Amino acid sequence: MTATQQRAAAPRRNHNRRQAARRSGSGSRVVHIVAGLVLVAGAVAVQSLALSADDMDMPLTYTGAKGQDVDAGRFSVRVQKVSTAKAVKVENKNVPSEQLFLVVEAAATVPAEPVHLGQPSLLAADGKMYAASDKIAKSRTLANPWIQPGWWTTGRFVFEVPASALPGAQAVFKLPVSGLYSEPLPPEAQIDLGIDDVTAKQLTTAPAALFDLDEKKK
Repeated sequence: MTATQQRAAAPRRNHNRRQAARRSGSGSRVVHIVAGLVLVAGAVAVQSLALSADDMDMPLTYTGAKGQDVDAGRFSVRVQKVSTAKAVKVENKNVPSEQLFLVVEAAATVPAEPVHLGQPSLLAADGKMYAASDKIAKSRTLANPWIQPGWWTTGRFVFEVPASALPGAQAVFKLPVSGLYSEPLPPEAQIDLGIDDVTAKQLTTAPAALFDLDEKKK
């Protein structure tokens, strides 16, 4: 029962002193409850003010490894496979690389609200960040479809990186950044791609001659 309902049901003035005292005590409790809520709200406000603009822009990072479902709250993502190639085929055109194309095959889902994924970044062991290749249109990646609740949507992302970036590399998945509104504490999923020194050597010395992005996943 709410405090308003308690106040509406209070006894009339012609009741005895005990009932009046009981009514007065109930009113005091309501005042104390309201005062407590004000204090709690004030504490939350002070805590929010303690965060600087830079703090609010910092992401909430959820970590995991290749093959794991990494839940970042508003979305979940799973890296299924990584491979390298000297060139990629997209829209019937062969696109070469002077370095290596790293192809990350992933799947994503959401708990409720449909979203698009943003283009991910590749975090190398030395701290350098590599953006997804601008040679591949977003429409050909997992950033294109709406990620819907209830099932996993699969797709690929492509990076063009030097061989030195492969050992210990991690993919960082985020939601798109709006130019009009900056989401406070945005979620991100940081996933270890499982590329140790041995795997990195294999990916570097024996990349595929051509990776066909037009080929549908089986």
